[in-house]
Amino acid sequence: MGQLLSLQDFVQPRGGARKQARPTYFTRSELNALLSVYSRRVSSGEWRDYAIDHHAGTAIFSIFRHTHERPLFAVAKRVGGSAKSGEYLLFSQGQRLARGRTLGEVLKTFERKLRVV
Repeated sequence: MGQLLSLQDFVQPRGGARKQARPTYFTRSELNALLSVYSRRVSSGEWRDYAIDHHAGTAIFSIFRHTHERPLFAVAKRVGGSAKSGEYLLFSQGQRLARGRTLGEVLKTFERKLRVV
């Protein structure tokens, strides 16, 4: 069974207290990839809304079925430490579903039919 994580688990910079990190943002190509997957699911009626959050060292693309609910999925871009490019994570209801060095690796998860249980 997967490990339950909270939003704070992947927003906080690694290694405890460090100097204040700058906000992380998705690049244009990353946003194009995210919105491409998102638009396909919107057209099929599965998803209805999204939100983008920027924190120190982390950018999060959250996907919602309904505006007033918790996100179904959250794609996080985490930058920091020795890895310049960082890593990408996919979460659903506090569980990590995928992790990869590139956004494409993580978005491949959506090619399979995912359902929230």
